[in-house]
Amino acid sequence: MSALRILHLTDTHLFGDDTLHYGVVDTAERLRLTLTYMADRSFDLVVCSGDVSEDGSEGSYRRARDLIGGWARDHGARAVFAMGNHDRRDPFRAVLGGGQPDADEQALDGAEAPIASVTAHDGWRVIVLDSSVPGRGYGAIDQAQKQFFEQAFQSPAEHGTVVVVHHPPIDAQTDLLQALCLDEQDAEWLLSTIQGTDVRVILSGHYHLPVVETVGGVPIVVAPGVANIARAFDRRTEESAIDAYGGATVDISADRVRVVPFQERMTQDAEVFRFEEDAVVRIIAAAGRA
Repeated sequence: MSALRILHLTDTHLFGDDTLHYGVVDTAERLRLTLTYMADRSFDLVVCSGDVSEDGSEGSYRRARDLIGGWARDHGARAVFAMGNHDRRDPFRAVLGGGQPDADEQALDGAEAPIASVTAHDGWRVIVLDSSVPGRGYGAIDQAQKQFFEQAFQSPAEHGTVVVVHHPPIDAQTDLLQALCLDEQDAEWLLSTIQGTDVRVILSGHYHLPVVETVGGVPIVVAPGVANIARAFDRRTEESAIDAYGGATVDISADRVRVVPFQERMTQDAEVFRFEEDAVVRIIAAAGRA
């Protein structure tokens, strides 16, 4: 298999029960709609790049495993999951292992370790990193993961490597998400480390809107959220999201990476939430860097 086709999903924000996200969105049903929207297409990987869960319950991860993993198997693919800032490591690990439960994954050792793993299949390598910081909204990558990541490149993959990490190593569109972005030094480490390697793409989430930025020849793909889609060009000091779902297809061949995002509105002009500037300041104080 010299080409790789990926369905890139992110920010599903699943609950273990029937709770509605922001009191509005049935995230399990929204995920079903997203998967149904892509039902007539085939993929090699179905990637959920973090914030798999909203409540951090084992039940929410079982839902993710059953819905995303089941759909992937039905479509000849395998599922890949990454930790986001809303996820919790122990329940995630109990259900989804190192993030690649349908493959022979090599995961970072230790019960308290971040959720990081690497697999190799049909000449492709997939690396999952854990950028979550327990109890906070911003992202970081610890030294153990950095060593794990660097060791993965001791031998090249025949066709290349896909990296999955929730917090993108690129800037956000709004003040809130910029305050909750990946640590600047860790972003620089990631982008410098992949230079000269066989990394073909980095798949991320967190921003809830479609962004593709190429750094050093490697595209960083942020997929729109499944639970909602953030407004890209609202006021930077505010944060809002529309009632919609989305994702992206990513096709990788010998010399090309093709990204096609999709977005579907549920209700015209309806907002899932809006945070005014004072609310944004409070969230940054609670979840941002101390």
